[in-house]
Amino acid sequence: MKKTLHITNGNSLTDVLDELEIKGDVLTWQEMLCEGPTILQIDSDEFIETRQQFLNEFYNIEVNLDELKSEINKLDAIENYTEIVLWFEYDLFCHINLLGVINLLHQKRIQLPLYLVCSGRIEGEKMLKGLSELTPQQLYKHYDNRVTLSENDKDLAITLWSIYCGKDHNLFKPYITKKSSFKYLSNCLKAHLKRFPDSKSGLNSLEKNILEIVRDNDIKSKHHLLGYILNYQGFYGYGDLQLERMIHKLSLFFDEDNKQLKLNRQGYEALVKIHNVAQEINNNMSYGGLNRLDFQFNQDENKLIKTPINVH
Repeated sequence: MKKTLHITNGNSLTDVLDELEIKGDVLTWQEMLCEGPTILQIDSDEFIETRQQFLNEFYNIEVNLDELKSEINKLDAIENYTEIVLWFEYDLFCHINLLGVINLLHQKRIQLPLYLVCSGRIEGEKMLKGLSELTPQQLYKHYDNRVTLSENDKDLAITLWSIYCGKDHNLFKPYITKKSSFKYLSNCLKAHLKRFPDSKSGLNSLEKNILEIVRDNDIKSKHHLLGYILNYQGFYGYGDLQLERMIHKLSLFFDEDNKQLKLNRQGYEALVKIHNVAQEINNNMSYGGLNRLDFQFNQDENKLIKTPINVH
C-alpha cells in the first residue's frame, strides 16, 4: 500500500495540507538556507551548530532543537513510506532549501521515488504565486501534476549544493542554461549571483529595487515599504525578517519624516553609481560558503569578481 511522506516548505503550507486532508505524513522544513553559512553534511551536529549560531546572531532566533530533531527524525523511519513529495516554490528562498532537503535525503541514503510540487506561474494570473496562496482547487491540480524527479535531477541538486557550500559560485553559471525538472532554477541561480553587490554601485539587485521603490512611490513608512517589497521582489522569496534587516541596512539612503520615506542625496547618488556603496551598507551576510562582501557582481563580465581590497 502507498504511504506518502510530504516535506513542506514551512508551517503555513503544512496547515493547508492538513485542512485539505491530503493523505500521508508531513515533515515541515523550517530553515532559510539561502542566508548564512552552510556546510555539505546537513545531517550533522556541525551543521546544526553553524545554523544555530547564525540564526541567533543575525536574527535573534533561538532554534528549537527538539522540534528540529523530531521533524528530521521522521526520516529515520523511512521504511514506513513508499514515496516522498517535496512541496517548494519558485523562488530562491525555497530552491536553496529544496537543494538542502534533496541532499539530506541523499546523505541518509534514502532511495524512495521523489516528486516535486512547485508553484509559480498560474494560468490567467499576472503574479507568481506561492503554494499557500493557491486555491484548494489549484493546489489539488498542482499535486495531481507533481513532477517525478529523475536521477539526473537528484545529481544536479547534489552538485549545486556542493557549489553553494563551496568557494566559487561562478560554477553555477553553466547550470543556468541546463535543462532539468526544476523549471525555475535558472531564474533562482541568476538571482543568487545578483545578491552580491554590483561592482560599480555596490548595491545588489534587491537593494537597488528597494531604493527605486522609495524613489518612485509614495511610501508612508518602513512598514509600508516592507509590504511593497514582499510583493515586488521577483525570484527572491524573502520573508519579513530578511527584508526588515535589508531596509534597516539601507536606511542611511532615505529620510523618514511625518508619514513619508524619501530618498536623500546619498540614495540618489547610490542609484546613479557615483561611487561604490557596498562598504557603507556593510551587509556582511554569508551565502553558503561565501561572505557577501568578499565578492561583487560584474555586469559586463556577467560573473562574480573578488572585491578589491581598497574599495572606496
